[in-house]
Amino acid sequence: QSICDKKGLKNQIFTFQPHVIVNFAAESHVDNSITGPDVFINTNIVGTFNLLEICKDYYENKSKDILLLHVSTDEVYGHLGKEGKFKETTPYDPRSPYSASKASSDHLVMAYYHTYGLPVKITNCSNNYGPWQNKEKLIPKIISNVLEGKDIPIYGKGQNIRDWLYVEDHCKAIELVINRGDIGEKYNIGGDCELTNLQVVEKILKAMDYKGPNLIKYVKDRLGHDFRYAIDHSKITKKL
Repeated sequence: QSICDKKGLKNQIFTFQPHVIVNFAAESHVDNSITGPDVFINTNIVGTFNLLEICKDYYENKSKDILLLHVSTDEVYGHLGKEGKFKETTPYDPRSPYSASKASSDHLVMAYYHTYGLPVKITNCSNNYGPWQNKEKLIPKIISNVLEGKDIPIYGKGQNIRDWLYVEDHCKAIELVINRGDIGEKYNIGGDCELTNLQVVEKILKAMDYKGPNLIKYVKDRLGHDFRYAIDHSKITKKL
């Protein structure tokens, strides 16, 4: 069911009558948001608005026993230099159409909590990886290109830093927030695994025992490319 299909989505929720809804629905690839932001605005902002309106209707007219957990990203905080980490209190400073659309959706979710009393929680996670990830993402793209003998494009000098989070660890954290987190609170989820993009490529080449010709190809840096993301997860670690 598309999050952009408000009528169909409402029918699903009112028929199924869930106690918890986790909003994973989003366009998430930054490159795509730069070349075609329209779908990001429609899915991430309007889609989240649709879901909030339906949950509000459900909460006010059907059952108070409902929770909306909105899954967001560390990219809403902007970028970091070589020091520091993002906290839940870090001011928002989105720098791409993708992160701006996710920041907008975060603000909408909190607005529905403060205005209508809708039970919500928000998680902001670092870069996910794991089985069956879309091939447009960095790690599966590297693996696929190695297997196919294709060049591995790396932005700039490959020194941009990301914090990597295994998808199953992310899911466990989300379950923890559902069961133990406080209504109206945000929780940062990180993997304590900061690597440059070049280090990620080198680790994968080593793991695949690749000994062929050099596949790394440095390409023009991405527009508005954030230098570093890092998560301070002390809140979820200490409180939950």
